[in-house]
Amino acid sequence: MLLSLMRKHAKSWIIKFLIGIIAVVFIFYFGYSFRAREGIKVANVNGEVIGGLEYDKTYRNLLQALQRDYGEVWSDNLIKAFNLKRRALDKLIDEKLISQEAKRIGLDVTEKEIQERILSYPAFQFQGRFDESRYRLLLQQNRMEPEDFEAEISRQLLREKISQFLTSFTLVTEKEILDYYTYSNEMVKVNLLQFKPEDYKGAVEIQPEEMKKYFGENREDYRIPEKIRITYIPIDPSAFKEQVKITEQQIRDYYEENIERFKEEKQVKARHILFRLSPDAMEEKEREVKGRARAVLEKAKAGEDFASLAKEYSEGPTKDKGGDLGYFSKGQMVKAFDEAVFKLKKGEISDLVKTSFGYHIIKVEDIKEARTKGLDEVKKQIRDELTNITSMDLAHEKALSLVDQMPYDVDLEEYARENDVSVKQSDYFALNEPIPDIGDDQRLKETLFAFQKGDVTEVVESGGTFYIIQVSDKKPSYLPQLEEVEEKIKEDFRLHLARLEAKKRAEEYLERLKAGQDWESLLKENNLKPKDTGFVTRRVVVPEVGYDPKFVEVIFGLDENRRYPEDVFESPRGIFVIRWEGKKGIDKDKYEEEKETYRQTLIQGKQQEVFQDWLANLRERAEIEVLVPMDQG
Repeated sequence: MLLSLMRKHAKSWIIKFLIGIIAVVFIFYFGYSFRAREGIKVANVNGEVIGGLEYDKTYRNLLQALQRDYGEVWSDNLIKAFNLKRRALDKLIDEKLISQEAKRIGLDVTEKEIQERILSYPAFQFQGRFDESRYRLLLQQNRMEPEDFEAEISRQLLREKISQFLTSFTLVTEKEILDYYTYSNEMVKVNLLQFKPEDYKGAVEIQPEEMKKYFGENREDYRIPEKIRITYIPIDPSAFKEQVKITEQQIRDYYEENIERFKEEKQVKARHILFRLSPDAMEEKEREVKGRARAVLEKAKAGEDFASLAKEYSEGPTKDKGGDLGYFSKGQMVKAFDEAVFKLKKGEISDLVKTSFGYHIIKVEDIKEARTKGLDEVKKQIRDELTNITSMDLAHEKALSLVDQMPYDVDLEEYARENDVSVKQSDYFALNEPIPDIGDDQRLKETLFAFQKGDVTEVVESGGTFYIIQVSDKKPSYLPQLEEVEEKIKEDFRLHLARLEAKKRAEEYLERLKAGQDWESLLKENNLKPKDTGFVTRRVVVPEVGYDPKFVEVIFGLDENRRYPEDVFESPRGIFVIRWEGKKGIDKDKYEEEKETYRQTLIQGKQQEVFQDWLANLRERAEIEVLVPMDQG
């Protein structure tokens, strides 16, 4: 490869000659190309042209952003997958429309406004003041010229002004705020009686013709996805560890340069006894829990064994360990617990401490003061870290050298044998499956599935190992015959029939309740146990059902006059008979405290909606002519 040749012979006259020729080609060809791009018209927006250079710059910025996001697993094949050309053009069309409308209504951005925005940009601040060197360094790291960044700031400011102009009269009424707050915070409690399809699988009988019909109606659900097979060279850093020799001086230097890493914060070892209390518990319930907690606190203060008390009374996950929380630093516990425990001395017991979990009694058993570990304590740790870092570097260099010397049209398996390195081949896998023996790196999979057969990656790292990967084969997606998926169809069809049976039983049960039969008597008669959800808001996920907006709609549509819905409720987890048990309104005092936050949320939502509707309307009315075909890519 040319890159490899240039690395090996960087000082030779041949390479100097080649570089000279390349420079001439760049001057004559690309000089002409850049001038030619200036004359290209990509699109026309209400008579205003989007030029080739303008489009190229926007496209390049989007491309670089995606490349940064995907890092070393980026592939140019993803350009088509992301439809990057069209996205770049849409962005420019929106900017033209915004700019044109701003001029029409007399809005503009001044140089002073741009300057003030840049000077106040947090990323460019050092010790509270604008730092020009930091400004230029950050732009350089992001491959952006100052004038391009300033132009982007100008566009942002103009967009903000337009948005402010459009939404300056966006108001929300007190009723809207109250309705939104009520919608978000009111609660209901229901009982759920679950009829699980799995419980009825043994009661159903499969008829072959019915199963065949079921397969025909649902065949698309059994589509075999596109699959690929890869050949890959793994370069494991651990194989290079024997080559690494770390000196005492390197260890000392590392220790001194990273001294902050070896500082230990103050730690305490504590036990606690938890009395659980829901944050939305009624006052009566809180008094009862607090009373129980205070009674145990008196026993602890009187000298009874704290661990034994925790085992007997605690309602937390550490109950069986006598409430032992081990050692922890400040900031690792919830705020109220944290503040209380770090005020205690060794052997002291706290008063009752209330958190979102309930009431705690805390005892500090030991305290480790802040300190810095000595070099001798961490020498082995540092040696291991330096060995790992150096091994990674050596493995990476080896991988890069293999890529540099690789011919353009390569058979990776053959190339590996020629270079006496290990090579492996995977089984076929789909995009929704892990890469065999490599892992479930979604971005790497997206890259590989965007490749054509025979394409090879650059060096990629996954799970601490470096890889060079070639897509050695691809199998397109297809609809299978029944015989190919018969076992899965049989299981799915059995579950389908069981689900129908569960639904039938649930419907019969609901009809009896709606006909007036007593809830408790019917439960006892059928030996069934319902699940009490407790009071829940619309945002809480009920574990038995999972996240399901339809479930929320159903339970909040019930009341004391209509305790059962018209139909049973179906979800992927089963069939449910639902019974309404109660409703809890909002806390008026809390509403007054949080009202302003909800007001701002509503205003922001309205403003975004107004701006997007305005932009969509501009597009509908605009004369937009795309002059260069934007095929997907």
